[in-house]
Amino acid sequence: MNNKIMEGSENLTKTVILLGALTGLMVAIGYFLGGSSGMIIALIMAAVTNLSAWWFSDSIALSSNGAQPVEESQAPELHQMIETLATRANLPKPKVYVINTAMPNAFATGRSPDKGAVAVTTGIMQTLTTEELAGVIAHELAHIKHRDTLIASVAATVAGAITTLANMAQWSLLSGGMSRSRYSGDRDNQSGGAAALQMIGGILMVFLAPLAATLIQMAISRAREFSADAGGAQILGNPVPLASALQKLEAAAGQAPARINPASSHLYIVNPLHAGALAGLFRTHPPTEERIKRLMAMAGQ
Repeated sequence: MNNKIMEGSENLTKTVILLGALTGLMVAIGYFLGGSSGMIIALIMAAVTNLSAWWFSDSIALSSNGAQPVEESQAPELHQMIETLATRANLPKPKVYVINTAMPNAFATGRSPDKGAVAVTTGIMQTLTTEELAGVIAHELAHIKHRDTLIASVAATVAGAITTLANMAQWSLLSGGMSRSRYSGDRDNQSGGAAALQMIGGILMVFLAPLAATLIQMAISRAREFSADAGGAQILGNPVPLASALQKLEAAAGQAPARINPASSHLYIVNPLHAGALAGLFRTHPPTEERIKRLMAMAGQ
């Protein structure tokens, strides 16, 4: 019980920090785009986004990735598997969603264990064996049990908001909407050098904001995946099926067409958006090889 309280408190603190970082970024972008008035508008937008991220991040994550709820009559075996594993994990049965894509993957979301949801792709049900799929489901239930899903879903909402703001700002720059006269109405009191520096700062903010979103995803995801792997292995009672599933999912990542929101890529058990060697510098997940190695070490023990 104490561990659950500590984990919940830790994730709550991270969530508050994350929402604070979002507010700061949005206000800064608003200032560089519209001066004092832009900053006020951005602050209002940040307040709305924060409330949406806190209360609706799970719904946003599901809808933005094309997840559709499925009834037990539509997928009885999947429902039975999730219910059995949830009982083993001492969790309420989460809601069940399916994403219609050939890309094999899965993720969990929800503000709390009582609001948990598990989404799997049609591709993962076709690619993995029953035991391997059970290993993946157990991993996602471990995320719910560890209360990782709130912070992960909020991070997805934050990353999406930052990316959207950056895209809007880029269009503003391209259309000439970002001009020196828009900064705070004090152009007469600014030297040409100061205004130029402010302009450069705004441009840098626009292009660095998506990078900040990626760094946020990295900070949230990496450490929690190892914990969920170990927790999933304990729920299933065997780490080998999850290790085997991870190997298959890593091999398939980036190959099959996917309906994936890039801002939500850190939610998935394996990052579905591989983009070559450079992507390794900005991985939202720990190396899959290391995850498999740790699971097999558990099997050896």
